Amino acid sequence: MDTQLAQNTAARKERLIALRRRKEAHEKGESVNATFTFKQRNFDPETRQARKAGIAEETVEKEVEGLAEEIVREDEERRAEELDLFNIQPRRPNWDLKRDMTARMGKLERKTNESIATILRQRLRDQRGVAASEQVNLVAGIREAEAERDRAVASDEDSE
Repeated sequence: MDTQLAQNTAARKERLIALRRRKEAHEKGESVNATFTFKQRNFDPETRQARKAGIAEETVEKEVEGLAEEIVREDEERRAEELDLFNIQPRRPNWDLKRDMTARMGKLERKTNESIATILRQRLRDQRGVAASEQVNLVAGIREAEAERDRAVASDEDSE
């Protein structure tokens, strides 16, 4: 591996020196016996060798030769598979209404929470001096307010 690397390095140095000499000679206007340079059509840059005339080159036409037939065959196979109609479920009739109402319901939810908090503050203010047994009524009132809110939301969804 190291010998191959050293050989590649030496070959590169020689090419660079030759290139530098040709460039200097060209700037001075002198003619230099330059070595033959390969053109890309006859030269393989990977192997740095001349391409052999007997080898056929790969073309795009050869690469895509059977591609059209393969695509047609795959399409026919997909169409041959039956669609299972029992697994298809229709959407509910009101799916679009629910989608449109989510933004409005978000605003309503926020306002509902704010009103519940206001009611709680008022009741706490009213009951500050009241005994602990009456505070249980406060919890019951909160639960009733939440139940009323849930009923209102359910009736709004049913009316849609």
